[in-house]
Amino acid sequence: MIAQPFPQLDEIARITDQLKRAFDGEAWHGDSVMEILADVDAKTAAAKPIPGAHSIWEIVNHLSAWEEALRHRVLGEPKELEGEHDWPPVKDSSAAEWKRTVETLRKRHDALMQAVAALPDYKLLAAAPGRDHDYYHMLHGTVQHELYHGGQIAVLKKARK
Repeated sequence: MIAQPFPQLDEIARITDQLKRAFDGEAWHGDSVMEILADVDAKTAAAKPIPGAHSIWEIVNHLSAWEEALRHRVLGEPKELEGEHDWPPVKDSSAAEWKRTVETLRKRHDALMQAVAALPDYKLLAAAPGRDHDYYHMLHGTVQHELYHGGQIAVLKKARK
């Protein structure tokens, strides 16, 4: 079989593809964030099976906060997260709240994806708002951030069993 040439994609399309794969699936490495979360219930999400580590829920809150912050940065607005804004605490560990938490993560990711898809390629080399790196590195860092925390969630799920 003859290999097909790589489709002519612009760099933004390549980055959005990687963001989609890390978050939603068909990632080369294995399960995406949402695939890992698919069978997590509120009790598992709130558990802390590893002393000193964040819970799955705390990690999802953190990812969600960063999806929103990065959307602001993509839109050209400086956005910093510190303290509880960076790691929002779990205040209600009910099943309904867990469902809302995952839905919020999904909505924020979708909004980030829309903002990234609208970026022109030339903007990738511009400095990200208030940062010492460009959009290109920020967006690739976003993919890495999702994969890093997806791995943490996978380990916490195994530790809980």
